[in-house]
Amino acid sequence: MDYAVIMAGGIGSRFWPASRKERPKQFLDVFGDGTLIQNTVARLQGLIPPERCLVVTHDRYVEQTQKQLPAVPEENILAEPISRNTAPCITYAAATLKGRDPDATMVVLPADHVIGDVEQFHQTLEVSLQTAEESGALVTIGIEPTYPATGYGYIQYDGGDSDADGLQAHPVRTFAEKPDQSTAERFIDSGDFLWNSGMFIWRADTILDQVKAHLPDIYDAFEPVRTASGDVDADTLTKAFQDSPRISIDYGVMEQADTVYVVPGSFEWNDVGDWRAVYDLSEKDDHGNVIQGNVIMQDSSRCLVDAGDRLVVLVGMHDKVVVDTDDAVLVCDRENAQQVKQVVEYLHAHQFEEYV
Repeated sequence: MDYAVIMAGGIGSRFWPASRKERPKQFLDVFGDGTLIQNTVARLQGLIPPERCLVVTHDRYVEQTQKQLPAVPEENILAEPISRNTAPCITYAAATLKGRDPDATMVVLPADHVIGDVEQFHQTLEVSLQTAEESGALVTIGIEPTYPATGYGYIQYDGGDSDADGLQAHPVRTFAEKPDQSTAERFIDSGDFLWNSGMFIWRADTILDQVKAHLPDIYDAFEPVRTASGDVDADTLTKAFQDSPRISIDYGVMEQADTVYVVPGSFEWNDVGDWRAVYDLSEKDDHGNVIQGNVIMQDSSRCLVDAGDRLVVLVGMHDKVVVDTDDAVLVCDRENAQQVKQVVEYLHAHQFEEYV
């Protein structure tokens, strides 16, 4: 049977000051149409129902997750006692699923993506699920690039019979890190590179076998979870995460495995990584501004302003991001929005934890 595993453990540091440790990005209603995690579950309907959705999140977010996703059974909210990146997270979910359903196939999705054309998204998932179930391969979804982005990783694939009609899975040739501008342009010109979406599809037993082969420390650490006949106690689970190295599934497994396929996705997709992405995806006024809250704009254009009840006024400002919260204000160039993460690192390093 098909299941969804939604990874929702991050804090979204590039969304500071709206995203905080106690209320991270996935729980924010960024676009006024539901929170990111609610939309992730909602867009699966018609393919995977809420009762077959699992959410892996930090244990401090379990209560918030349950409130935001009342249709997801409580036993499907898997609590991480310690954040250890995506490889331990996915191993935990796969071990849990295999214990419930030995034939489980899992669609692994981040909780903070924005996706348009849900019908096309479903079709892409259906091809991916069929490939994973029939071939026992690891499958990922690559997004057909629309410009030479430097903020995404890339997947090069073997086009082979790419002239064939319809969606299909292609063997992956290589994974590439986030490139510089000239390299990104070369990737686009080559025609056989896709953006790495971070979405994965595989059988639960397949990914556990691959973790055993390439990340044996993690496989061994989660042995009590794999062999448990019921719920695992908190101390055992904490030890499993403590004994696991901090590593992503991309580095640890996908780049090492022999049989990896990618299905090109042509639907609209954005990982909403920072405030610039919010600007790009939002409806703009006649001056190119995105405005939320009590805001006055004077001779200002192409700005994103996220304010509450307090009046925020911009005069002669262009291409800026302004986010006003109760205890902190962010002002930055829109093009430098990714550097907000460095602010959060500074706050941690200088003991300003009350602002994180």
